Amino acid sequence: MIRIFLVDDQQLVRAGFRMLIESQDDMEVVGEAGDGAEATELLTVTAADIVLMDVRMPRMDGVEATRVLAARSERPRVVVLTTFDLDEYVYNALRAGASAFLLKDARPEMLLGAIRDVHEGDAVVAPSVTRRMLERFLVEPVRDPGEHHRLADLTAREREVLGLVAAGRSNTEIAGELFLAEATVKTHVGRILAKTGSRDRVQLVVLGYESGLVSPGEG
Repeated sequence: MIRIFLVDDQQLVRAGFRMLIESQDDMEVVGEAGDGAEATELLTVTAADIVLMDVRMPRMDGVEATRVLAARSERPRVVVLTTFDLDEYVYNALRAGASAFLLKDARPEMLLGAIRDVHEGDAVVAPSVTRRMLERFLVEPVRDPGEHHRLADLTAREREVLGLVAAGRSNTEIAGELFLAEATVKTHVGRILAKTGSRDRVQLVVLGYESGLVSPGEG
């Protein structure tokens, strides 16, 4: 059973999500909060697998709440929900540790599928959408020395794979481009996640841009 916690300052929005989620046999809502501060407090005593997190809320917004949750040893995966595509709040939330983002007007089946995908550790957003968002807010690559240091333990092949992940390629596409078996690509991605301390592919995309491994417009 996937345990889901809802965070949104609009009660009607939370009620709608609760109704949808509780119609599924493999999901349950374990709690809800009206802002980030309340959510981070309740999540110290409420076990959840996935948090559906609004970004614009009073007291503590979704970005700061995501950052607080990401710093905990036992942390749920955060799916950021936004009304606006390419919202800079969402980019900041991904940097803070969110696993994915969705628009609030996404189709119900897309939201439910996203929850299941994130629970399995996969990225939700289409790579093209992730790239488009990052390119919007990273006009110039950051090339943060700290981010570059996270690449230090990667082999040449792993850097190559990371660059293609950050450029929006799927495992199948990477396998074809590098003439590798898809299982081998999956192994490389798993090692890259471990070596860089990244949680999922979305975090690898952010790392690829911020380290300068991939520049806006590439791919």
